[in-house]
Amino acid sequence: MTLELGQTAEVRRVFPASDAGAFAALAGLAGVPDAVPEPLIGGLFSYLLGVELPGFGTNYLKQEMRFLAPAGFDEELTARVRVTRLRPEKHLVDLETVCECADGRRVCEGRALVYVEDVGA
Repeated sequence: MTLELGQTAEVRRVFPASDAGAFAALAGLAGVPDAVPEPLIGGLFSYLLGVELPGFGTNYLKQEMRFLAPAGFDEELTARVRVTRLRPEKHLVDLETVCECADGRRVCEGRALVYVEDVGA
């Protein structure tokens, strides 16, 4: 796949409230969270970067996330990554990362820097 500036990939996901207890148990939390835990939102970006864009062979170098609002259980979230810079001579790709609720409320934003053997600009 040839990467291009502005190229995007997204995934939609609903985290059911019924899974909150299971997450709390796995994470060793004393109580059940009342909003989608931040690591689950981060996992959406991991999926996109490793499977969709850039995809297989992507190595994380750096990621920054700012959580702006809580994401509710049982509400559809859309996570998106967008290529913002290509540095083929160094095999680097910079991407914007965003997660929004169905109503457009932004719950997380940030960026990721990944190493991709064949950037192909």
